[in-house]
Amino acid sequence: MLRGLDHIVVAVNDLDAAGKAYEALGFTVTPENRHPWGTANRLIQLDGFFIELLSVAEPGLITETAGATFSFGAFNRSFLAKREGASMLVMESRDAGLDRQDFEKAGLSLFEPFSFERVAHLPDGKTAKVAFELTILRDPLSPETGYFTCHNKYPENFWKPAFQTHANGAREIRTIYMVAADPSDHHEFLGGFTGQREMRATSLGLEVETARGKISVLNPAAYRSLVGESAADALQGELPQIAAIEIGTGSPEETGVFPASRLHGLTLILSS
Repeated sequence: MLRGLDHIVVAVNDLDAAGKAYEALGFTVTPENRHPWGTANRLIQLDGFFIELLSVAEPGLITETAGATFSFGAFNRSFLAKREGASMLVMESRDAGLDRQDFEKAGLSLFEPFSFERVAHLPDGKTAKVAFELTILRDPLSPETGYFTCHNKYPENFWKPAFQTHANGAREIRTIYMVAADPSDHHEFLGGFTGQREMRATSLGLEVETARGKISVLNPAAYRSLVGESAADALQGELPQIAAIEIGTGSPEETGVFPASRLHGLTLILSS
């Protein structure tokens, strides 16, 4: 099953400040939502893809990862103890059971099935129920990044045109950039995770075309050359990691590279 990019989780210490930073760039940011395990989020919705700004709101509600039982809250709390930035990469799901079968056949390491519901705050001030089924994986070569597929059970309550309309014209995810010492080390995992076995490998890195957007895994020198000096200088923490995303705006006026220091650990590229 070929999957498309669904969202990334960007772990931040101050959710309100992160929301304001994205709003200053012309993004519409949703109101705050709460998870039952102690984290809170605000979202930037695009055309079928979103950025999830996430912080720890109620530490006392966080449980610990134990064996095959994954703790979303504990993972992001531990990530934030080291740095802010993109902590998790998420692919879309049409059927969590089929995802699990695919991943088992590919020999990938899985956590126990996980599902949850929460209240969504809508543009008109009302609320609605949203629910998700997650299939969470572990990549031993990328321990600082979380990976899962997400089956949205009530998409009609989640996706809203008012949230998908941005003053800067942002419309679609183009590319997620990862930086790794040796990009070729990650082709097996990413192939199984995305369902895309055909990849483009060059001296710069690895390129994976998904059903929505592209994943580009670059070595540090290639990332510095392609994304820029300021973006490369802002890298913190262990490799591999999600370093930048490119969003298409459809507007030549709304382009540029906005460094990680301004956007809580994630470099943002706006392109027409």
